[in-house]
Amino acid sequence: MQCLLKGLSTISASRGLTVKKLYVAMVGLPARGKSTLAKRIREGLEAEGLRVGIFNNGELRRTRLGRDSTAPEFYHPDNAEGRARREELAQENVAHARAFLAGGGNVAILDATNASRARRAMLEARLTDHPLLFVECRNDDPVLLEASLERKAALPEFAGKTRAEAIASFRQRMDYYERMYAPLEDECCWVRVDSVQNRILEERLGARVPFFHRIRDILVSDWVRNLYLVRHGETTYNVEGRIGGDPELTAHGKEQADALARHFSRVEVTHIFTSTRRRSSMTAAPLKAARPDCRIMALPEFDEIDAGLCEGMRYEDIQSEMPEQYAARMRDKYNYVYPQGEGYVTLRERVERGLKRALFIAGDAPGVLLIGHQAINRMILSHFLYRRTEDVPHIYIPQNQFYHIVATQRKKLFELVPFM
Repeated sequence: MQCLLKGLSTISASRGLTVKKLYVAMVGLPARGKSTLAKRIREGLEAEGLRVGIFNNGELRRTRLGRDSTAPEFYHPDNAEGRARREELAQENVAHARAFLAGGGNVAILDATNASRARRAMLEARLTDHPLLFVECRNDDPVLLEASLERKAALPEFAGKTRAEAIASFRQRMDYYERMYAPLEDECCWVRVDSVQNRILEERLGARVPFFHRIRDILVSDWVRNLYLVRHGETTYNVEGRIGGDPELTAHGKEQADALARHFSRVEVTHIFTSTRRRSSMTAAPLKAARPDCRIMALPEFDEIDAGLCEGMRYEDIQSEMPEQYAARMRDKYNYVYPQGEGYVTLRERVERGLKRALFIAGDAPGVLLIGHQAINRMILSHFLYRRTEDVPHIYIPQNQFYHIVATQRKKLFELVPFM
């Protein structure tokens, strides 16, 4: 009954309209994407004219306690003093959230781990004036957890430690949180989200939750502020008409890489993703030199399609030496699979995995540059644009232009931009 009454909680506005209010409490272990998702919820709701505030326990802790709270032992479940300090901070942010809604705000987001049932019970006991929705973030991808540890190690609170020390410290902190963590179960209103795949895993709504349909749509939407999708520069294999391999750039390909660096010296980009192939990393090299502030990461998911036994061959060679394979590919390029290799149809899963990983690692970054390959970029474009499968292997992927993609809940942009 309490859930139902809270779900109907409203305040009358000065003009006689009914104004709904909502608390959103994030839930999840560290480095699972909670803060990124909280910011997306705020951005999406603010675009509809709502007032949204985020109350982050970590930011409050760093302001109040500084480096005194950096040591992992501060988070040990048996550390009574540390537990008391964390509880004080949580209570303070609850008070801030209540004041925000009382002062005219519409949605207050409590951004914290809220890992234990005891902490969540405290929130349910304190936040009785308006509905409360828990949003749990799940992510068990080991690659992404390692990347998140790297990012956390760069926080100012670890400035006095080496990179290795900072990572070890945060890893120990995560271990302590895992000891006390309990997933959502008995709470009144909640939704569990795969924060990498943007997918609802489970939801339980015991009442009418204000703005829930808008929030749910945000949770499952791609959120790409600016993705710049580039094909590597010209290679020796491109000139010779060969497929696959690991060739280097030609002199012209290096000119293309230099032109790309000049263009993006004027564009806000914080993350650059490449494949593990030389032509991709060589294309990124001039930009890396010009933008040392950018984080660069090579992901094998972005490696070009594996041509198997046909690696390094020209298509005319395949036609003469393997005529049945050549004919099969010409009949159905999308579903064709190279002998002992891959095809577009088998490529989709790993490219999707790489794209989701890259976007998760980049988080709320204003700009992400991805230097891929022809088949890889076609698959990425097909993620954002509808294309019949038979048309995907023919999407235009030039080496002197890039695709600029914006994809959020409210905005879709797709354009092909020349850089030389």
